[in-house]
Amino acid sequence: MGAIKGFMEHGRETPEGRDVKDRLNDWKEVYHEMPEQKYKDQGARCMDCGVPFCQSNTGCPLGNMIPDWNDMVYRDRWEDALAYMSKTNNFPEFTGKICPAPCEGACVLGITEPAVTIRNIEEKIAEEGFARGFIKPSPPLKRTGKKVAVVGSGPAGLAAADQLNKVGHSVVVLEKDDRIGGLLMYGIPNFKLEKEIVQRRIDVMEKEGVEFRPNSHVGGNVKIEDLQNDFDAVILCGGAQQPRDLPVEGRDLDGIHFAMDFLPQQTKRLQGDTIPESEAITAKDKNVLVIGGGDTGSDCLGTSLRQGAKRVDQFELLPAPPEGRAEGNPWPNWPQIYRVSSSHEEAIDEVRDFCVMTKKFSEKDGKVNKVHAVKIEFGDPDPKTGRPSIIEVPGSEFELQVDLVLLAMGFLGPIRGGMIEQLGVDLDGRGNVACDGKKMTSVPGVFVAGDMTRGQSLVVWAIAEGREAARGVDEYLMGSTILPHSEFLSV
Repeated sequence: MGAIKGFMEHGRETPEGRDVKDRLNDWKEVYHEMPEQKYKDQGARCMDCGVPFCQSNTGCPLGNMIPDWNDMVYRDRWEDALAYMSKTNNFPEFTGKICPAPCEGACVLGITEPAVTIRNIEEKIAEEGFARGFIKPSPPLKRTGKKVAVVGSGPAGLAAADQLNKVGHSVVVLEKDDRIGGLLMYGIPNFKLEKEIVQRRIDVMEKEGVEFRPNSHVGGNVKIEDLQNDFDAVILCGGAQQPRDLPVEGRDLDGIHFAMDFLPQQTKRLQGDTIPESEAITAKDKNVLVIGGGDTGSDCLGTSLRQGAKRVDQFELLPAPPEGRAEGNPWPNWPQIYRVSSSHEEAIDEVRDFCVMTKKFSEKDGKVNKVHAVKIEFGDPDPKTGRPSIIEVPGSEFELQVDLVLLAMGFLGPIRGGMIEQLGVDLDGRGNVACDGKKMTSVPGVFVAGDMTRGQSLVVWAIAEGREAARGVDEYLMGSTILPHSEFLSV
């Protein structure tokens, strides 16, 4: 373990945020980096528990050996820490920045004290790995002669490609967008994940032999039959990109957009692209309404503020979470508590309004001008669905002037049509691509990983899914495999 009394001698510390006025004037990382000694102190707080719940299925689905590399950081053994981390996590620089850290929610120290700062230590190990030259291209010594196509370059696709390349298969990653990275590139704003960090890892993988093909839309300009003829196996990692819509009066008015039509445009601008005026969605000088209170809604808020919105409001249908764990949400489960994101810190006025149901939108000169909403309460469960009934609070109706509405209410699974139907893979009851315990679909040789089969989830689960699919593919092609199980996905 770290220092025997480390958890008694050091309190929890995390990187401080940059001044709000400064960060609203750029698109750079929100947080300052802590001095190296601070990370060592945080590593010292880890107690090396007899049962480390941080690496259990309620903590880290990758099974990261967290107590080991916490101790190594405390002892200034950065290269060893990276080696241990790399056994289970292909991209700690991603998870260290954008994972909500369920490992910290399951930290044993967190029962009585603030949890160990696991996520920030993870990020620091990765950054030290790049800075000190520990992370460098390491191509396989020989090739198997087998070719694998990975469809989609998000975290699941990249993890699958990385694992398969390590054991010598020739891997081609096909991405429908113009840049590699999937949601890492176009779904997460720069102020949470700067794109140089994504490109840095892609550059390493390219030098190791992975081939990336952007602008390759499988089921579109890439034919399914060509894919199956040219490759020995295929892994579908297209994500859960079907957005949840809001079927109310006025939904089709100009000025109402899905979040994922809005967020990628800003990334493209920062990458030097020009968005045609006829297609541009911007919050500048507008009254913005974000509908949806999750991470995507928060990203829309932070992006709107940086673009110069006049005002931003955010509606959430559900009640506000409690400040502390509720009785039905015990440790080590993920704490369902009220949180303030960096984007909410940046809002001048309180923008989140809970228990609000949107009734309709009205227009002026053909564009959205007002939202009509009502406050709600939740009653007894509906006997048919089992979900709590929604009760409108009498007299709580209100209107709000809006010029731009961003729908950030989650995703319903993979996009229907195209690739899925052309391949003929079976779907499960939720509309996701069905698979067996080795991640193979109903079509032999076609595998699936990530949100496309799991449904909307976290980047850490996507990496675990990609790793498990790679194991399944390797065993399918070679008859056996040395690739490790993703512990909490295997059957």
